[in-house]
Amino acid sequence: MTAHEERLINFLKEDSYILSVLQTVEKLELNDCWVAAGLIRNKVWDTLQNCHTKINDIDVIYFDQTDLSKDTEKKLESKLEKWMPEQPWSVKNQARMHLKNNNLPYTSSFDGVSHFPETTTAVAAQLCQQEIKIMAPYGLEDLFNGIVKPTPYYLKDTELHTIYTERIQHKK
Repeated sequence: MTAHEERLINFLKEDSYILSVLQTVEKLELNDCWVAAGLIRNKVWDTLQNCHTKINDIDVIYFDQTDLSKDTEKKLESKLEKWMPEQPWSVKNQARMHLKNNNLPYTSSFDGVSHFPETTTAVAAQLCQQEIKIMAPYGLEDLFNGIVKPTPYYLKDTELHTIYTERIQHKK
């Protein structure tokens, strides 16, 4: 485990809200299931900058090739809403998310996260038997150093680069 992973795990453990999110998501008992992206990124940045960013959504990802239905994702969101009400749940099966940007099918949640636009959002956490695990295909250096840059799929000379630049402008 890297020093950044250890530090991130400590940030998450010390946050009762995020811990309750991870515990709630664990109850879904889904294959390869993680809390990803903005919630994790913002926790690190908020802690480092001593501020609080409003939560836009709670990205929950999982991988299930046997059921690519959006209805299933909505049912899972309803379960989460029942267990932890009034939260901005967003559940996505990474087995179908490759269609969004016309990529080859993803092979796992790790593969899905590696296709996120920015290195700082390509991060996820899960609670498994009271242990927090971290997934960060591009490491955590950029996240902890506040460096926003595209993942390899969104570099300047790729057809997905405009998605990256639009996100940067929209999210400031």
